[in-house]
Amino acid sequence: MNVALAATLVAAVLIGLALGALGGGGSILTVPVLVYLAGFTPSAAIAGSLVVVGVTALSAMAAHSRQGRVDWRSGSLFAAVGVLGAYGGARLSAYLPPALLLGAFALLMVVVAALMLRPRRPSAAGHPAGRAGMLRVGLIGTAVGVTTGLLGAGGGFLIVPALLLVGLDMSVAVGTSLLVIAANCAAGLAGHLGHVDIDWALTLGVTALAVAGSVAGARLVRHLDPDRLRRAFGAVVAVIGTAVLTAQFIH
Repeated sequence: MNVALAATLVAAVLIGLALGALGGGGSILTVPVLVYLAGFTPSAAIAGSLVVVGVTALSAMAAHSRQGRVDWRSGSLFAAVGVLGAYGGARLSAYLPPALLLGAFALLMVVVAALMLRPRRPSAAGHPAGRAGMLRVGLIGTAVGVTTGLLGAGGGFLIVPALLLVGLDMSVAVGTSLLVIAANCAAGLAGHLGHVDIDWALTLGVTALAVAGSVAGARLVRHLDPDRLRRAFGAVVAVIGTAVLTAQFIH
């Protein structure tokens, strides 16, 4: 096994761990892992990321559901808003240059890292949002869907805070976000199929290891400090995002 493949497989486990424990954030690493370690083109990496993240989120969601940490009503409503955006974003990506997609993804990584590293404010959990809050949630859901389809990012870093806004507590918001991510990824993948070639053998191998990591993350979430884990992944995302963005400027 060469070094790049070994690093890809280790990264897959870490991505799954982040999804299972945090409901998002770590999945943002999937595209750069597939591009720079597995040798995928940017377009194929985005489509492959939807497979990895979607299946992993579904697996982690099942583990959270068994613990009663999935709000099916809120998750289904949020997903219904996002899936059309995810499909549309995926179709749009076929008309954009790969370098532009990778550059946009690098910028997104930097934003995600900043959100993960900043101190978490007290949430509005337990206080459902009013009409204005629900409108905000709808807009966030649409934006997340477009971002998922266009760039292959799960969007949990925005979904979890939005679910807190509608009154879910943190543990339920994490589990419910995985339902939304899985739905958005499925819609986004449907939009990519037909104009992107995916290395299915490697993609499914990465997916299997990510699933194993997600199950471990869902089980460990009760024994880990979520803030420390979030900041640790945020630091990793910041470093990789900056490196990818720098590489795009150099080229």
